[in-house]
Amino acid sequence: MRVCFRSSVQPELLEEYIRRHAAVWPEMLAALKEAGWNNYSLYLDSDGLLIGYLECDDFDAVRARMALTDVNTRWQAEMGALFHSSEVPPDEGFRVLEEVFNLDEQLAAATETKHQTLPTLSPASSDTAKL
Repeated sequence: MRVCFRSSVQPELLEEYIRRHAAVWPEMLAALKEAGWNNYSLYLDSDGLLIGYLECDDFDAVRARMALTDVNTRWQAEMGALFHSSEVPPDEGFRVLEEVFNLDEQLAAATETKHQTLPTLSPASSDTAKL
């Protein structure tokens, strides 16, 4: 499962957000990996728009596994003040985006369709074609 989400960091706190993510606690890194957050990246725009991407078995499940860890509770408390919506922990405020295009999926579908529509020659017609 591929997941993309957005959130919003307060623009005046971008440098602090970047500084904290330059050296995430090793315990937090290990917890994310153990919970199933694979190929996880964050992207930050100068206006505070934060985009996250990860691959996982089930997004609700990996979030639930992280919610059970003490390190996640501490991390979210540390990061909360940097976000616009600080009423909820940052990881509960993610807005999941709908995937509307995936190159690999469309290429696979196009290849499958192409193979399904190609005419096949029967052995008798291939003998005739040799004449």
